[in-house]
Amino acid sequence: MLFLKLGGSLITEKDKPSTVRANTLMRVSQEIAAARAAHPGLRLLLGHGSGSFGHVPAKQHGTRAGVASPAQWRGFVEVWHQAAALNRLVMAALQAAGLPALAFPPSAAVLAADGAIAAWDLQPIRAALDVGLLPVVYGDVAFDSVRGGTILSTEDLFVHLAAHLKPTRILLAGDEEGVLANYPADPQLIPEITPSTANQVWSSVTRQSRGGTPQAGASSAPADVTGGMAGKVQAMLNLVNQLADCQVRIFSGLVPGNIQNALAGASLGTLLHA
Repeated sequence: MLFLKLGGSLITEKDKPSTVRANTLMRVSQEIAAARAAHPGLRLLLGHGSGSFGHVPAKQHGTRAGVASPAQWRGFVEVWHQAAALNRLVMAALQAAGLPALAFPPSAAVLAADGAIAAWDLQPIRAALDVGLLPVVYGDVAFDSVRGGTILSTEDLFVHLAAHLKPTRILLAGDEEGVLANYPADPQLIPEITPSTANQVWSSVTRQSRGGTPQAGASSAPADVTGGMAGKVQAMLNLVNQLADCQVRIFSGLVPGNIQNALAGASLGTLLHA
């Protein structure tokens, strides 16, 4: 059982609102199809981020922190619309690659409590896996008993799903080669992080989360309302601390072949483990 996330930074232009990297999305879909063809017994759950689709209105409306006013609820719907729009593009690319992919939108099935998943019937996802389909989840809005509404990142979803589906590996494919030390002056890949060594690299992780300068023509730094690299690392360290048999890799999906190779077991990027 493997989980793979296609990060929003990988499949969208994060500094250009609602802009998909169509060629990259097509290529990574083909790599997933090739990996499944080479390993017919692979049980894979796919997730993807929202990138320049959902993060922009989410930042504008503060949706992750909570939803109460009519204007905020309209923002909640806008975030849902943008996340769903990207998901439709992802599903079309997966279908074009010949993958039997089926989307499971969190907004339709997940209830949260103060930003954490409180209820989610996983039987449909289990059934999809059992018959060889490719279930797809993604960062999305959710109703929340404390906040009214919130946003759940793909990492939030993976943490909850991992407790029930027990993956042996979780692969997070983004636009950077992994977690980097000495960022941004002299970035160097950190090959391995464990809960016991996290404090030694945390300042680098937080600097990487803040990112670099916007690309030419961009008005501001890319929006990321779910914590950036620091959020990913913290969530995944908590997960491996609870599931000692699970390993996580954070790596670049921009390099052709990396996703196919990672699914086959290649050692790429930064390894997180207990």
